Amino acid sequence: MSSTFIFSILVFQLLFASQPCHRILTTAAGGKWQLLQKSIGVSAMHMQLLRNDRVVMFDTTRFGASNLSLANGKCLNNDCTAHSVEYNVLTNKFRPLTVQNDTWCSSGAIMPDGNFIQTGGSLEGGRSVRLINPCNNNCDWQEFPNGLAAPRWYASNHILPDGRQIIVGGRGQFNYEFIPKNVAANTFNLPFLSETNDRGVENNLYPFTFLNVDGNLFIFANNRAILLDYVNNKVVKTYPAIPGGDPRSYPSTGSAVLLPLKNLKAAAIQAEVLVCGGAPKGSYQQSLKKTFVPALDSCARIIITDPNPQWVMETMPMARVMGDMKLLPNGHVLLINGAGSGSAGWEQGRDPVLSPVLYRPDNAVGSRFETQKPTTIPRMYHSTATLLRDGRVLVGGSNPHKFYTFTGLFPTEISLEAFSPDYLDASFDDIRPTIVAPKSMSIVRYRKKTIIQVKISGTVVENMISVNLVSPTFTTHSFSMSQRLLALGNDKVTALGNSMYKIDATMPSSGYIAPSGFYLLFVVHQDIPSQAIWVKLQ
Repeated sequence: MSSTFIFSILVFQLLFASQPCHRILTTAAGGKWQLLQKSIGVSAMHMQLLRNDRVVMFDTTRFGASNLSLANGKCLNNDCTAHSVEYNVLTNKFRPLTVQNDTWCSSGAIMPDGNFIQTGGSLEGGRSVRLINPCNNNCDWQEFPNGLAAPRWYASNHILPDGRQIIVGGRGQFNYEFIPKNVAANTFNLPFLSETNDRGVENNLYPFTFLNVDGNLFIFANNRAILLDYVNNKVVKTYPAIPGGDPRSYPSTGSAVLLPLKNLKAAAIQAEVLVCGGAPKGSYQQSLKKTFVPALDSCARIIITDPNPQWVMETMPMARVMGDMKLLPNGHVLLINGAGSGSAGWEQGRDPVLSPVLYRPDNAVGSRFETQKPTTIPRMYHSTATLLRDGRVLVGGSNPHKFYTFTGLFPTEISLEAFSPDYLDASFDDIRPTIVAPKSMSIVRYRKKTIIQVKISGTVVENMISVNLVSPTFTTHSFSMSQRLLALGNDKVTALGNSMYKIDATMPSSGYIAPSGFYLLFVVHQDIPSQAIWVKLQ
């Protein structure tokens, strides 16, 4: 063996011995699936995580009985079955809830006090406002039949810095309104919604709405977007159309996320939106004729804060329509559910996409997507997904039929599954943070430093620790409303001994960056998240 070869080995060992030992999720096994409940009796068309780790799910009262009876033999309008359930994540149990009018294709958000305010629906439910105040066992829906100024069917909601919700659009509604109302029950015209309405098809329902870091509202419908000063009812920026011009909004249903907000102490914070999937022009009409056009396999990404914003196109591993996009605690994006052809609508989708796809926003173009392990259960039209406090993603729903139909193609799904990303694998437990303090439900304040104490048994890489806040979202029809992740990073990490560490982190500066209310606080180390605690930002 030559002395030169021996010297090379020694140099190699010294170089790598001087580097901190850390692991990144680059050789993923693809996650794991778990069937939680074979039947919860109700198909989860809509889904909302509450601050008490319960998930409220509901479908519609319009199309007959579900498979779950109301409590105590109760009946409503000659229907003795439930159309809403509350699922307890911690116990894996569920109970029926009572909705009094039709919630079909409605919208909602969590208010700053943690109450779930839900709006609109079909027919008599179109102007309804509904409320659930999270409790241990006996809370149920409260309903206010004429709480809205206009019927809202297929509308989108977003929580605002002042604590109100804005409700944008809906079928035949080219306007927006607010709840609660501080003036008369007004609507405000938004011509953009009529301009993006494809005659006879629409392709602009459930618009993708995101609060920009300047306090204005980014609104995407069909294949293009605007930035709206909703206070003065003024469009302050018009964005270019996505290259190719294909629609991404219902019923040509794609999905979208506001990518994690970072560098929150910077003078100018960058905000970026990712839109994925959808259906080519004409797909909806073709599906009515039983011709199912392959879905779009592209994603479009745009920096909405850029002075000259342009869409950057990427190609997914597989085409997807009616998919969901969920922000994971480590800032990755999970694409899940959906079909490979057709469009949204009754029995208008085909080729279920069983494999989720992981998207890493910070990787180089061409290396961002990774296909995950498939489920065995098709999740087509009217399926949902939401992030849980333990880092799993709860998956439910799928009913492409007008009634509960358990035979034939893509039967109504009343099961619940959980998808566990690879970061939950036990092989990462030694670098996984465990939050010791503060306690869940603690209050954190804008611009103030918060101290989080964690335990990490393995080797710690301080510059790979981040405190991340994730909002609980309302999810339906492939869009998670008010979805937001704030990557706070860390100001300082102090070793306390016995595998304990103190992390200093500064909370966001204003409600423009993070509207006040309840968030899941995760500590992420080398892309591995802790279990979250609930915090209230105010």
